[in-house]
Amino acid sequence: MTTSNAMPWRLVIAACFGMFAATATGSTRAPFLTDMAADLQVSLPAIANLFGVTATMWGISSYLVGFASDRYGRRVFLLVSPGLLAVAMLSASYAPNYWTLVGIIIFAAMCCGAFTSSALAEVSLQTADSHQGRALGYVMSGQTLTLLIGIPLSAWIGAKVGWRGTHVALAALAVFSFCIMLYGLHVPESSKKGSAEPSRSNPSLREALTRPVTRLFLALIFERVCFGLATFYYASYLRTAYNLPINAVALPLAGFAVGNIIGTFVGGQVADRLPYRRVSFAVALCIAGLIALPWFLWQHSFLVTVCLGVLFAFFDALARPSLLAALAEVPKEVRGTIMGLNSSIASIGWLSAALVGGWLYSGIGFGSFGPVVMVMCFAAAAVVLPDSRIRGRVTH
Repeated sequence: MTTSNAMPWRLVIAACFGMFAATATGSTRAPFLTDMAADLQVSLPAIANLFGVTATMWGISSYLVGFASDRYGRRVFLLVSPGLLAVAMLSASYAPNYWTLVGIIIFAAMCCGAFTSSALAEVSLQTADSHQGRALGYVMSGQTLTLLIGIPLSAWIGAKVGWRGTHVALAALAVFSFCIMLYGLHVPESSKKGSAEPSRSNPSLREALTRPVTRLFLALIFERVCFGLATFYYASYLRTAYNLPINAVALPLAGFAVGNIIGTFVGGQVADRLPYRRVSFAVALCIAGLIALPWFLWQHSFLVTVCLGVLFAFFDALARPSLLAALAEVPKEVRGTIMGLNSSIASIGWLSAALVGGWLYSGIGFGSFGPVVMVMCFAAAAVVLPDSRIRGRVTH
């Protein structure tokens, strides 16, 4: 039976919502690229480059705050970050020019990176070892909720109040995230675990980056490239392959997001009930790679392509909780550093996916995506197999 100590539900829910708010502040910009470019009198690529700026600064902030949180504690970052993020989003709604907006986006991305690394570490430290997969999977599902709810909702709000008004709504979302986290961090003394306190030791990067952890990070890069290629280019692939209008891809994207959410929840159970988490990660990702091949190469029908997309999203998400739970097996003294590096390394995968995908699309076409994604999935699985005998603590 799951006790309050095993799964700190209030903190998990608060972290999930905070993850949703943090991700939404960047990804919900997607429907307004043209409007923002016209308003700020810059080119469309200049606005699109804000995604790269966000990913880069998010990754840098995640590592720096992860390291700092191991020494000074995480709770201050969990509360200050959404508060400052609200200020940044409100400021963005009044940005007079492009370069002012760039500065605000950099600041906002640093707040997001500070929150995500701190949230993952705090949830991991407050959760029993046998429940790590589920807890971390639930937190990460907040990012997927942005695809399912955040982007469509922002498009609806933006149609009424424009991109500037949408940023005001994002500021309100960040304030609400702060309030929920304040409640989530208020736990009874009997439920507190000492591991959430600042470490008295002086953690170093060498202590954190053991060979198994380094291999997990390398696998994470490969996996994020796979998922990034699918996420960034799925809508364009559907429109190109089946000559669809933009409103026709909304339902397939929702199905993709639902598959991702279900996979995350099931993957959490798998990570906590099967002891060899690296094997679970490798098997799920290999299945995802096998699905990717016909997904991009075989346009039998629109329905078949959409179903293959949902299956790919499910199995890719099924793998991730096992990877996160394996990362959380490091000593608590360096867990903040590792969780910060998790976001930083993931940013490398996202940026690589954007660059590789653009090159593949312009040079070869979407037919090349299937083989590339399959090879990347297999590579991620192969990287972790040397450590496949490492056994995690599981729920019986």
